[in-house]
Amino acid sequence: MKFYEITFSPTGGTKKAADILTQALAEQAIEVDLCDRNVDFAATGLESDDTALIAVPSYGGRVPQTALERFRAIPGNGARAILVCVYGNRAYDNTLAELMDTAQKAGFRPVAAVAALAEHSIARKVAAGRPDAEDEKSLREMAVQIRQKLAAADLTPPQVPGKAPEKPGHAMPGMGPEASAACVKCGLCAEKCPVGAIDPVTMNPDNKKCISCMRCVSICPVGAKKLGRVFTNFGGVALSVLCANRKECELFL
Repeated sequence: MKFYEITFSPTGGTKKAADILTQALAEQAIEVDLCDRNVDFAATGLESDDTALIAVPSYGGRVPQTALERFRAIPGNGARAILVCVYGNRAYDNTLAELMDTAQKAGFRPVAAVAALAEHSIARKVAAGRPDAEDEKSLREMAVQIRQKLAAADLTPPQVPGKAPEKPGHAMPGMGPEASAACVKCGLCAEKCPVGAIDPVTMNPDNKKCISCMRCVSICPVGAKKLGRVFTNFGGVALSVLCANRKECELFL
């Protein structure tokens, strides 16, 4: 019996929340990184007595399309699934419902679902520092309840909020961060972009491919990747006001 941690975490917040739960649920885990565009996800072989923690961020209340496409390629083979959506204190809307629907169609058996908080991937001041110590305590307490359900062999699927959307999601157009004059052309952003949207010479994005995940911003060693001023000046302020009230982690069994 193996434990898998399957994550799509371009800026690290989703992975941080997933790690807290995984460490409380299993002594060791096999990690599957859905951000790695070079992985053959169909080759990931789960079995019916395995358990997978599947964690994704919420993009506009949906599962990122790239994450869905790669997750669908993984044969569930009846493995139990703990579903996790991570959001930046606005709302996760239909994310868990969409993840649940996809997991079941891929052959997984969802037994629990969690909505967790992390720093907003675009407006970094929103939910800054989360998941924090209070979140970690809450997630570890949730892990105890999940372990109890797994130990009881209770395979009842959780009732999650929202509705699985019928149409595919899409990335926000024209949101690809540009390389500033500070760029040293190290190529890290082009190498690590989940969808290969960055030109390895100019270090600038192809906005037709870019999914606005902000990985390039988060990993740039010299802070040279920048969003346009319009969003920086106005979008960030709007989100800060909209997301002012602290939301808490939720568990669905």
